[in-house]
Amino acid sequence: MSSRREPRLLVFGDSLSFHGPAGPCAADEPRLWPNVAAAALGGSVDLVAGHGWTARDLWWSLIGDPRVWADLRRVDAVVIAVGSMDPLPSPLPTYLRTGLRYLRPPWLRRAARRAYLAAQPGLAVATRGRPVALPRKLTVHYLGRSVYALRVLRPTLPIVAVLPSVHRAPSYRGVYTERAATAAAIAAWGSQAEVPLLDLAAVVGAHVLGGRGNPDGMHWGWEGHAEVGKAMAALVGPLLEKPR
Repeated sequence: MSSRREPRLLVFGDSLSFHGPAGPCAADEPRLWPNVAAAALGGSVDLVAGHGWTARDLWWSLIGDPRVWADLRRVDAVVIAVGSMDPLPSPLPTYLRTGLRYLRPPWLRRAARRAYLAAQPGLAVATRGRPVALPRKLTVHYLGRSVYALRVLRPTLPIVAVLPSVHRAPSYRGVYTERAATAAAIAAWGSQAEVPLLDLAAVVGAHVLGGRGNPDGMHWGWEGHAEVGKAMAALVGPLLEKPR
């Protein structure tokens, strides 16, 4: 297998990897940043992602998704694009917040979800952005476990990750108190683990905070996806050229 011809990427992501300016898209939408990056490298991409995914979901997908096990035998690089959702305010514990979907009967589920979404902006402010979806100590823990496992399976496989994006989401009233601390923790881990990092805030910060992204204030427009895709290709490309 030559990493110089049609490289194949495996991207683990959150909703930032498949939401466009008007909402979620199919994984093969060419304007999404993973596809922009793959096209810039002359290759293809497999996307494994979900709404609200954190570093813990990355680990769960590695140990529980047989599609990932198959993909890992064939890919030329792994992109770990989770971490932006980890420091988001989570007024309810994650197990309760995600468990709302299991409430029955349906009218109770809908009522509970409406009530939580209505209360979330005020709670994010009142609690000063804490607790978060995943504490930074656990973010680093799951990133470390995942990279260790990948290197056991594929010792020479290039792996890159990201620093959290920014947001101006009304659903959180713009609160992102723990982002800086989480970014610093990931940066320290990346340096120690020798995992190159793409700073999403540096790439799309002006795009998001300038109101040029999705009206939800969280996700990106096609301009943002193009910028991240090109930046990711520039980060991954040289790693594909190194002797394996």
